[in-house]
Amino acid sequence: MTQRDDTPREEADFGYQRVPAEDKARRVSEVFSSVAARYDLMNDLMSGGLHRLWKRQALRLINARPGQQVLDLAAGTGDLSAGLARAVGDEGRVVVSDINADMLEQGRNRLLNDGLVGNLDYVIADAEQLPFAPRRFDRISIGFGLRNVTRIPRALAAMREALRPGGRLVILEFSQLYLAPLQPVYDLYSFRLLPLMGRLVASDADSYRYLAESIRRHPDQETLQGMMEEAGFEDCGYINLSGGIVALHTGHVY
Repeated sequence: MTQRDDTPREEADFGYQRVPAEDKARRVSEVFSSVAARYDLMNDLMSGGLHRLWKRQALRLINARPGQQVLDLAAGTGDLSAGLARAVGDEGRVVVSDINADMLEQGRNRLLNDGLVGNLDYVIADAEQLPFAPRRFDRISIGFGLRNVTRIPRALAAMREALRPGGRLVILEFSQLYLAPLQPVYDLYSFRLLPLMGRLVASDADSYRYLAESIRRHPDQETLQGMMEEAGFEDCGYINLSGGIVALHTGHVY
């Protein structure tokens, strides 16, 4: 007789759905493969161009220096990677990484078109299982990608392991609005207008509905800071941008 395995299956959030943990990465990959070609256009439309200001602030906090080794996780179409490549200069190196090949290809093409070629490497990588030697990087950034990770504590631990002493992690991510009177308007925008824009511009309402839901499921500012501290980061803190719609978290390795 075959013994039945009653071990509970690990589950993860996929927006408002609960799915087997091993399925989340595949589903997220399908979302980003669907929207890759219109990703930059949708970012401008969704944020009214604010995402560019958020990323500039992230680059200031990352504070990459000439000659440093930097890992840009969930690099997407390369907004942060471009700024990092210019900051580290010819003597430094930026690893442009994403779990999705279509997004990474979009980023590679865009960076090539911008003339950034000499100090960039491209790697398909899962943030939970980074394929790099310990203490390889001086800086790690992840912009608008952490909420798509299946196991955030595991990813934070992997980033902590990959940073050298004196290194810094900067996380740019949608967070929790703290201006309560604006919450109904933000909800209307997130759950009605955002999927509508996705349908009209990217022919994909479902992916942008997932985006709104994934933001609501992501840990709030204080919770994420606590998770970073549990992973071993020191001097952790965060800055709210645009009323908490977005937050920048920082952590250090000593």
